[in-house]
Amino acid sequence: MPRFSVIVPAYKVQAYLHECLESVLEQSYLDLELIAVDDCSPDACGEIIDEFAARDGRVLAVHLPENVGLGRARNAGLERATGDYLIFLDSDDTLTPDALRTIADRVKETGEPDVLVYDYARTYWSGEVVRNQVSAQLTEEGPAPFRLDERPGLLRLLMVVWNKAYRREFVEHEGLTFPPGYYEDTPWTYPALMSAGTIATLDRVCVHYRQRRHGSILGTSSRKHFDVFEQYDRVFAHVAAHPELDRWRPLLFRRMVDHFATVFVKRGRLPRAARAEFLRKARAYYRRYRVPGAPAGPRTRLRHALVGLGTHRTYRLLSFASRIRKRAVRLAGGLRRSVRGAALQLHYRVQLRLPLRADRAVFSSYWGRGHGCSPGALESAFRSLAPHIRTAWIARAEDQHTIPAPTLRLSPGSAGYWTALARSKYLVNNVNFDRRLVKRPGQIMIQTQHGTPLKRMGLDLQDRPAAARGTDFAELLRSTDTWDYCLSANRHSTLVWERVFPSSYTTLEYGLPRNDVFQQATSEDVHRLRESLGIPAGAIAVLYAPTHRDYRRTQRRALDLERVLRRLGPRFVLLTRAHHLYGEPLADTAGGRLVDVSGHPSVESLCLASDALVTDYSSLMFDYAGLDRPIVVHADDWEAYEAARGTYFDVRAFPPGTVARTEDELIDIFATGQWRGSRSAQLRAAFRERFCPYDDGRAAERVVRHVVLGETAGLPSFVPFAERRPAPSAAAALSRVPGSAPPPETPAASPVGGVPSPGAAVPLTETL
Repeated sequence: MPRFSVIVPAYKVQAYLHECLESVLEQSYLDLELIAVDDCSPDACGEIIDEFAARDGRVLAVHLPENVGLGRARNAGLERATGDYLIFLDSDDTLTPDALRTIADRVKETGEPDVLVYDYARTYWSGEVVRNQVSAQLTEEGPAPFRLDERPGLLRLLMVVWNKAYRREFVEHEGLTFPPGYYEDTPWTYPALMSAGTIATLDRVCVHYRQRRHGSILGTSSRKHFDVFEQYDRVFAHVAAHPELDRWRPLLFRRMVDHFATVFVKRGRLPRAARAEFLRKARAYYRRYRVPGAPAGPRTRLRHALVGLGTHRTYRLLSFASRIRKRAVRLAGGLRRSVRGAALQLHYRVQLRLPLRADRAVFSSYWGRGHGCSPGALESAFRSLAPHIRTAWIARAEDQHTIPAPTLRLSPGSAGYWTALARSKYLVNNVNFDRRLVKRPGQIMIQTQHGTPLKRMGLDLQDRPAAARGTDFAELLRSTDTWDYCLSANRHSTLVWERVFPSSYTTLEYGLPRNDVFQQATSEDVHRLRESLGIPAGAIAVLYAPTHRDYRRTQRRALDLERVLRRLGPRFVLLTRAHHLYGEPLADTAGGRLVDVSGHPSVESLCLASDALVTDYSSLMFDYAGLDRPIVVHADDWEAYEAARGTYFDVRAFPPGTVARTEDELIDIFATGQWRGSRSAQLRAAFRERFCPYDDGRAAERVVRHVVLGETAGLPSFVPFAERRPAPSAAAALSRVPGSAPPPETPAASPVGGVPSPGAAVPLTETL
């Protein structure tokens, strides 16, 4: 008897069926049977199923003599199922890698529940992947298993059959089967959830729900959409046959009315001639199953009133009024924005004619994100070394909590924002300010940059259309002409910046201020940061921070992070940080040994908290090298990346540590201890010597003394490598990890300690 019976009905999906069936058979969990049901499909679905059955004994091919529809095709598979648990998968969807193993583990962990509910993500023909928006209902916190009464929020999920695993004995005991017609999932999923004695959840995407370019069968215009009425007859009949479920009537009534309204308002579902009839029938069902004392929420009252009235003309009148109101609101909003924008620009022009304030400095980072990076380190140094200058920080509302209390907070586009840009003497950013900014005589612009360049930048992107993506190079040069100073971490950066951003600014090759904290932090700071991130004592925390891929329309995970963690064992924790252009996290979960830290305001803090870095071509490797902690480069697509973006040197030939070209190589590097072996230390030392010569903890101090205090001579000398004390890694004190090599002796050039660098004047609690 297999653990899982995966039932896949197929009809006119020959283009997608291969991928669907392979996603099941290629699962790392092998204890399954795949029941593929050919619903008398007129295309090649039957042949494809037979091909899979011939090459894999776990596949049972079922051919129906006539087309019976999705529900009855599932029943045909259900009759032949022998597994402990039933999983239904539509033939154009796919299981995600390791989904069955994760489901099996969760089923065992929660005591063999009747139903396990897991998550899904919509995958679009464009390549975009969007996770279910109400995935919070699937949290694994709290007792499990449970009954639906304890977690009624599960009914907010999409009421489909394919996001759940069902214990077969429970299904047989309840006599659950699929009816014919459209919306066949409705009379299965509601009774299953309401009748289940035990339910558990799995907060992981296990199914990729394909959104086909021309939609599903439910998007076609047909009178078959009237089937929705009979489906709810079946749901209420089930409740009538089980009096103990009567408490669910009010909720079922609301969901039924919402469903009717959705079918009616979705364009293209109902033939025009049938719309009035559909509303009349919906009104009859509204009256038949109405439960007194079951009020609708504020957002759905209009829809319930529409169904309750049941008149097509009323709906058309209400719909017309709603469209007029929305259009009026949009026009009024646009007019308000135009008037406000004009008023702010007039305000800015007035401020430009007022005197500069020599005691003001304004800072920003990454287009209005929170206090951090090199501008953040400089802002702190301004307050410490030049307290006569009042500082302000530009940040979006959601990031303003990161700004230190003494610093004035400014919202982008506000009157205060334009006043600060017009009248502050010092302007500091790691990208460019608003293109409408007018650089005034006497203003000093400091461009900090945000890393050492490995990938091509600036004018070097002119022949790289995939990376440039419509960059206005004339505007880029105009912004470059506003710079007075450009910060550089090393000679390599200096040579690149001055060539790709050609202008008359002065390069300050002082190191990057954002890396000062690596020399100033102590072991106590590291311990505190690890506690705040929930990293267990004694764990090895690996920061995984890949960069953006210009040659892809959508970003995908290069690593199966769950598999990596399983292979490495319980001592390892993965901190995953997605590039800010990804738009979604790298990890589906937010706790345990896989922690998403994409929203953490300080990447420097994450570096301090981790014991090693895994990256691909991110400039973070140059900063992390200054910590003198292990770095592993995962270069699985170097040729494609180099062709699309272009780089200044081959990081595989001069790496900061061990290089992995595949996921298995990466796992082996950690499992065998190569990640912190002597060869890794030698590569890191050479890399650090070339790219971190000035990252000694005093870069921000040098910039402020030079630019603000005018101390061009007698600046703090650069601390030799042998005298630097980067913050110690928590793993440095760990004893040998089972299955890995012992940690190497610390190179003489990088002694471990917790002594702050000379001249450090900024409290670490603020910087971190």
